[in-house]
Amino acid sequence: MPSIRRVIPLSELGRQDVGLVGGKNASLGEMITRLGIGGVRVPGGFATTADAYWELLDTAGLRRTIADHIGRLHQGASLDDVGTAIRTAFLAAPLPPALEAAVVGAYARLGRDAGRQDPDVAVRSSATAEDLPEASFAGQQETFLNVRGVTELLDACRRCYSSLFTDRAIDYRERMGFDHLAVALSVGVQLMVRSDLAGSGVMFTLDTESGFPDAITISAAWGLGETVVSGQVDPDEYTVFKPTLKDPALDPVIYVRIGGKKLKTVYADEGMTRTVDTPETERGRRVLDDSEIRALAGWAVAIEQHYGGPMDIEWAKDGITGEIAVVQARPETVQSRRRTTTLRRYRLTAGGERLVEGMAVGEAIGQGPVRALDAPVDLDRFPAGAVLVTGITDPDWEPLMKRASAIVTDHGGRTSHAAIVSRELGVPAVVGSGRATRVLRDGQDVTVSCAEGEHGHVYAGLLDYEETETDLSGLPSTRTRVMLNLADPAAAFRWWRLPADGVGLARLEFIVAHQVKAHPMALVHPERLDAADRRRIDELTHGYPDRTQYFTDRLAHGVARIAASRWPSPVIVRTSDFKTNEYARLLGGRPFEPDEANPMIGWRGASRYYSEGYREGFALECRALRRVRDDMGLTNVIVMIPFCRSLTEADRVLSVMADEGLDRGANGLQVYVMAEIPANVILAEEFAERFDGFSIGSNDLTQLTLGADRDSEALAEVFDERDPAVTRSIETLIARAHACGRPVGLCGQRPSDDPDFTEFLVRAGIDSISVAPDSFAAVKGHVAAAEQNGNGAGAT
Repeated sequence: MPSIRRVIPLSELGRQDVGLVGGKNASLGEMITRLGIGGVRVPGGFATTADAYWELLDTAGLRRTIADHIGRLHQGASLDDVGTAIRTAFLAAPLPPALEAAVVGAYARLGRDAGRQDPDVAVRSSATAEDLPEASFAGQQETFLNVRGVTELLDACRRCYSSLFTDRAIDYRERMGFDHLAVALSVGVQLMVRSDLAGSGVMFTLDTESGFPDAITISAAWGLGETVVSGQVDPDEYTVFKPTLKDPALDPVIYVRIGGKKLKTVYADEGMTRTVDTPETERGRRVLDDSEIRALAGWAVAIEQHYGGPMDIEWAKDGITGEIAVVQARPETVQSRRRTTTLRRYRLTAGGERLVEGMAVGEAIGQGPVRALDAPVDLDRFPAGAVLVTGITDPDWEPLMKRASAIVTDHGGRTSHAAIVSRELGVPAVVGSGRATRVLRDGQDVTVSCAEGEHGHVYAGLLDYEETETDLSGLPSTRTRVMLNLADPAAAFRWWRLPADGVGLARLEFIVAHQVKAHPMALVHPERLDAADRRRIDELTHGYPDRTQYFTDRLAHGVARIAASRWPSPVIVRTSDFKTNEYARLLGGRPFEPDEANPMIGWRGASRYYSEGYREGFALECRALRRVRDDMGLTNVIVMIPFCRSLTEADRVLSVMADEGLDRGANGLQVYVMAEIPANVILAEEFAERFDGFSIGSNDLTQLTLGADRDSEALAEVFDERDPAVTRSIETLIARAHACGRPVGLCGQRPSDDPDFTEFLVRAGIDSISVAPDSFAAVKGHVAAAEQNGNGAGAT
């Protein structure tokens, strides 16, 4: 055998060495040599070479063994039988003496450099074609943690070599068209980070669900990282906004969700690991604080820039030193390969009984009979198009997952194995349901919907749905701005590919109802609640000594995600516009809300903000909005005041806002007013002195102009935005506002339903029209057609 190099230190490797040591080890070496100087911390180690692998095959006669058994597979032998036979042959073959000596010597040097004998190491498999953007082998081979001593290390090396022929790895190469004898395996040996005493997780340099490129998403759990990667736990989730990460004076963390983290993997005796229950004191605590999140995100950006594309990164925190390190990085291979000019959307067109809820992965809808399994089965026992229901998945499940129409798991988060694989396959998945295996019956027909925001739902029966595809490259440009109405922060990133001119209406009350869930005054004055509501408030705000901080955190993170999704285009955020009966339904709301005969024209909008009954609650809204603009740097947020009845009311609200640090004009703050009361039209010039723009609320304006209850079925024929009294009011407002240099927009459903109404608005000179995302393409076309007819003369 000619002289070969069997082991190489990671510090001597780079990404040009994929053919020598595989993608995983080449990437570790690249980061150590190229990014370490910039502060990215990567534990040291060494890797065996592809030449060492070929030497093993030749000295043990394994080439013929592999070829013979793969031949049997092609002749009809079972995958399980072929895989077992090849792996058995590998485990029985002794390592060549020269390779064994090289590994032992490198391990001794690693221990000396680390200042300890027999250091604990991670032993990872790295295939020579692994982690290429066009062929991700991630997760196909094995990793062994907490390996100590020469005997355990050599045994782990043998098991890594054999794992090149796990059933899932054989199946993957067969489908991808790789020659089994053209792929080698390198064993990476890396110093362990004592994350068993702290935490670990994964991060992506884009939003994993939508591909939104300006976000970094981080998942974190206590203990070793296997629980996050495998999906055994519901991890913490943190989102960082890249554009504001560059400014050290700003807070780039725009979303934090504390996961359940019920389990963690820790060291066991004799170089093993074990999974244990996480102590209650840790479950409700964040794994990472904001400074650690920021440090990781900075590394993620550096890694992405260095590699020139989106990255999937594993990290770990050492519980002894407190240091964080990157332990693996590879190209992200799902969202980065999607066509960016095509938008595909799914929508249920029928309702049904909700059986199970969890985190939505993907944006599609799937349906079929339930196949509930505790462990993988042979392919012929899993019908194509069935809905796979199980507790948790790992790579052994992948052949079944490829045949499934949808996947539902009890456990796992957005970066679990089930989530990652389902995204790659384009299969909708609902993960972390907690109870799917108990609720869903084998053979039961269900519909799995991931098209309703961050929560995925499993419905009874085969429900009707529609699928649409929009070619965004063909949308026309328009002078009139076409913007989006958004309410759900969890869905905001999904629409980033739409060429919208910003957000014309973001409803604060939706975030309060769905993200906060509690009445703000109940958080300020819990002493006014009964014992049951106080207990529920305590549960909701667990971990927050100051309950009001819970409100501002949730609200700020909700607004920030919407604002980030359209940065730097304007995002108009309407302060809360619940009616009293709607406020009363919030947790703890009843003691703070009067009973009104007609809440629609009662204590709502601006009238609440300066009143004793809600002034402290509005202060929390202001505090959250100030945090988004001033602390997070999302100055594209414009604040809009709804249902402002009089000039005196306008002055009082602006005064309260200024008292709370939202001073119109400061840090570029613009304040708009909803034009939904005839007084706003009649006194347009005076309102224009106080506000920077108008947004027409056509439903309320029609209701109050015609004196017709918009919710009355008996008056449905009377309630018409096209009535001359309404359209003349709109024309009058636009003309008067433009004369004062103020823009006017309209946010409502009518332009989506009525092209003629859209043409009227363009003809009247409206500056912007804001619509639901699924109507954007159609309305954009209607606006372009109207403008081609010579209409439209906006103020800006």
